[in-house]
Amino acid sequence: MQSFRTEIENPLVEKDILELEKKIRAFKGGSIDEEKFRSLRLARGVYGQRQPGVQMIRIKLPYGKVSSKQLRRIAAVADEYSTGRLHITTRQDIQIHYVDLERTPELWAQLEKDEVTLREACGNTVRNVTASETAGIDPNEPFDVSPYAQAIFEYFLRNPVGQEMGRKFKVSFSASDADTGLSYMHDLGFIAKMENNTRGFKVLLGGGLGSQPRHADVLYDFLEVDKIIPLMETVIRVFDRYGERKSRAKARLKFLLKDMGLEGFKGLLEAEQTALPHKVWPIDISTYPAVVIANRKEEFDLPQNTEAYSKWKQTNVIPQKQAGYYAIGIKVKLGDFYTDKARFLADLVEKYAAAEIRLSLRQNILIPYVKESLLPLFYAELERLGFAEIGYNKAVDITACPGTDTCNLGIASSTGIAAELENLIASEYPNFINNPDLVIKISGCMNACGQHSMANIGFQGMSIRTKEKLVAPALQVLLGGGNIGDGNAVFADKVIKIPSKRGPSALRYILDDYIANGQNKAYHLYYAEQGEHYFYNLLKPLAAIDNLTKEDFIDWGNEKQYKKAIGIGECAGVVIDLIATLLFESEEKIQNAEEEILQEKWAASIYYAYASMVNTAKAMLTSENTKTNTHNSIIKDFQRLFVDTGKIVLEESFVELVLQLNKKEPTAIFAKSYLANAKAFLTTVDQYRNQELSHA
Repeated sequence: MQSFRTEIENPLVEKDILELEKKIRAFKGGSIDEEKFRSLRLARGVYGQRQPGVQMIRIKLPYGKVSSKQLRRIAAVADEYSTGRLHITTRQDIQIHYVDLERTPELWAQLEKDEVTLREACGNTVRNVTASETAGIDPNEPFDVSPYAQAIFEYFLRNPVGQEMGRKFKVSFSASDADTGLSYMHDLGFIAKMENNTRGFKVLLGGGLGSQPRHADVLYDFLEVDKIIPLMETVIRVFDRYGERKSRAKARLKFLLKDMGLEGFKGLLEAEQTALPHKVWPIDISTYPAVVIANRKEEFDLPQNTEAYSKWKQTNVIPQKQAGYYAIGIKVKLGDFYTDKARFLADLVEKYAAAEIRLSLRQNILIPYVKESLLPLFYAELERLGFAEIGYNKAVDITACPGTDTCNLGIASSTGIAAELENLIASEYPNFINNPDLVIKISGCMNACGQHSMANIGFQGMSIRTKEKLVAPALQVLLGGGNIGDGNAVFADKVIKIPSKRGPSALRYILDDYIANGQNKAYHLYYAEQGEHYFYNLLKPLAAIDNLTKEDFIDWGNEKQYKKAIGIGECAGVVIDLIATLLFESEEKIQNAEEEILQEKWAASIYYAYASMVNTAKAMLTSENTKTNTHNSIIKDFQRLFVDTGKIVLEESFVELVLQLNKKEPTAIFAKSYLANAKAFLTTVDQYRNQELSHA
């Protein structure tokens, strides 16, 4: 592996990239075990694919805003290091696939030249902050949420409180009560509100999808804008300490909130207030970059095919709150497009709009700030590009995760069936092309990256086994989900499981029934009126598995017989001493704490010192084969098994030593004394460990 030097001016970014290169070398050399290396690279946007030996790179793009310069940079990187295909995710990121692990530091360095980061795009971190793609242009919004989403992104990027949580943490901003940011399914969701001419947010807490969807609780009906960052830091601190770590299936915030209840969680939030570095965090919106619109005055004739142009305007063009301007929606089939189109778009919006695009939660592209006189030009140019397909954010616009194409966890194809269903609607149900209320989403497994459990009509990839022990791809059909607005929603019911090749028939049954009996109602209301049993009986003929044909054993988009397999896609590592690795990490956290002290970042230093002590205690509990589920249990179990028994002698209770974290203000004096305690604790444990090893 050849080393390289970055040309990045930001020393924090350069350190990050060089650290990734260093850890790749250590992993390849066998001095870091696979599990620890996975955690490090995921926090830097490097994700193992289903295919061995290559990686998926997730590019973190706050609230989906991408400038023309950034889009060109991403395209150049995708061509140089990947296949030239870009994939838009349901979190407004871009992913590129089939990247060599050893080239990822260099790739990252290239992206950072235009301030594009991979940091915390994956892993147990604060993931990409999402927002309504119409933020700033929505006629119904009380104010633009973009500066607040940007402030959240900047504050928590590399923030020690959110680097190694039990699981990921997701945040969203909705521009209006329509809640197009989907606040109800996020760990923290913010809906823009105004009270007495004061800006604020309705705050929702503890939502999530996955195999057990949970509707978020209302934490505040109104919270002033300068309190949202301190609130989020408090929530993360509580989640980090009390959240599950052993069982990934129970490690999301929604499970912690379910276990202790909203009032119990509020009590823990209150207990953290003393330790917060900031009680308020004013967000200066005047520093947010102003929109600069290209000053083009030429007008263009209407396209020759005026009927097609009219339909496109009807389904893909959105009036903005700025008079005379429109946003153009581009339906990106399954979220996939290539770098040639990306470059064309970058040039087009730079020349004729505001030199930016927005990626949407439904894997599409929105071009804001297009003058009405330029709509014919944009239609002609987008049509030439193959980007003028009608049906933006309509029923024909199906959301799907990558599924078995590239994802480790995919059970059945989601992209293949999605393409088939889109074609079915376009050819057999053209009236639904202009229906914005029928939402169809597909995921390749229960983890719900395609958000199937919040859809009106959802499909989840599964498998079925026949009496002869043959395995075929299947779909769980979910019905009745819907976004009601203002943080209210219903999740879809799991109605029935059918062989995957019968998915098109299932959709026909569902749409025919809706047309005949309920099309004058929103679909989630029609479903609730009829009930789950009604739809189970409707689809039951498709569920039989005693009449499967040869085709039923071949998944969508494949030619070979289906084989259920969870891809590994991770480089094999040498198994080494996990305890030594944990203690080595504790030393690194001490070094981080010392660096923060030098920069007078007292709260950050305290949190690194805290993480070091917990990590050190975890190492010793691991040596005793003791479960290490939560930070709180680690602290208490170390006290019980090592301090109370006299194995390790400390001057004070370990519980009291560590939990000074949330009992004292983050001053310079406390930060320095807390760091000294953490260093002394690590030294004591190292001495104990060395003594134990010498007698082994």
